[in-house]
Amino acid sequence: MVIGKGYPDAFLAETEVRDIVGQAAAQMDLDGRHVLVIIPDGTRTMPMPLMFHVFEEMLGPRVAALDYLVALGTHQPMSDAQLGKLVGRPVIDGTVEGARQGIRRSRIFNHEWANQANFRTIGVIPAREIGEISGGLMAQDVPVALNKLIFDYDQLIICGPVFPHEVVGFSGGTKYLFPGIAGPEIIHFTHWLGAVITSYQVIGSGYTPVRAVIDRAAAFIGRPIVCFGLVVTHDGLRGLYFGSAQEAWEAASALSAQVHITWVDRPYRRVLSIMPEMYDDLWTAAKGMYKLEPAIADGGEVVIYAPHITEVSYTHGRIIDEIGYHCRDYFLKQWEQFKDYPAGVLAHSTHVKGLGTYDAATGVETPRIQVTLATRIPSARCARINLGYLDPATIRLEDWQGREGILVVPQAGEMLYRVKEHRR
Repeated sequence: MVIGKGYPDAFLAETEVRDIVGQAAAQMDLDGRHVLVIIPDGTRTMPMPLMFHVFEEMLGPRVAALDYLVALGTHQPMSDAQLGKLVGRPVIDGTVEGARQGIRRSRIFNHEWANQANFRTIGVIPAREIGEISGGLMAQDVPVALNKLIFDYDQLIICGPVFPHEVVGFSGGTKYLFPGIAGPEIIHFTHWLGAVITSYQVIGSGYTPVRAVIDRAAAFIGRPIVCFGLVVTHDGLRGLYFGSAQEAWEAASALSAQVHITWVDRPYRRVLSIMPEMYDDLWTAAKGMYKLEPAIADGGEVVIYAPHITEVSYTHGRIIDEIGYHCRDYFLKQWEQFKDYPAGVLAHSTHVKGLGTYDAATGVETPRIQVTLATRIPSARCARINLGYLDPATIRLEDWQGREGILVVPQAGEMLYRVKEHRR
């Protein structure tokens, strides 16, 4: 049964948050247990300091350990200073300082995705099941590996926000396990499956084949898992739901569909996506493309405006420099050339480039829209990776705002824009 509350047009008070967590805590068998809370990194809007404080107060006195694992996927590890900002307390050598008297201090871990010794293989989803789940798009065995740290704990708690998402439909729930703390095989597989379906079709579309794969993978874990699913905007917390990972995600995604999707009357010919500084490379700031692509007219343009960004990807930049950004069919029709590249990076490439076609006979790629970077990534590098360039110093917001066919999106990356005629 789901415990929680949400408002499409109002915000939860702290007293309501405390009441929901209190009810949830009363349902959990936590006394003397070692508890691990799996949380997002700093690229998600989330009242993590509040949740940390409430967990410490309501769970801390009962448990033998209350620790945290940051579901980085393949994002950059967070420093102590960044972790401290995330949870709202000083962090020294991975330990959260300032615990209340009588409560053991929490540790907070980065998911060490680059260290293969950090993983345990817990099962394999057979090709037959993958074929059924994907509707025949793929049929291969998918090994399932997770951060082995979770097996040092008796209870896992997922705590993270739910937004429309380009790979899985809506984020949250078991996505904090896969790709959040997962091994590379299932990360690459699920991202490429989403890319083959296309971000345009997947994002904000509810229960998807990728979601089905990660839910199936979660069945191998063999540890109790519960979930707090949050629905958050830059202005505050709209909803908080507790239950199984599936239940909490379903409730939160239903509210997210009301809160995080903006329906527009007609597509725009040009969009300026202004990216917050929490996105520190194009790999993360590309959400300014994913969330706007469905609202851009054929032949239109999205400009990702982020003067603070200097890097394509701190993790995968070298590979992206080799392959560039291309539509899905560019890779599918030249698969022998690209099949040995990490599929998750290929998927990212297609998400950024968007829908398009590729004629293998002529070698001509025709994207549906133009993607332009207004960042500190140099024009020569933009050309090399097959994206447009616009000097960010030339952008004046007054030249964009209030003009017919142009949309300016401040704090882009979390709100999805769609045209009403495509409403499901």
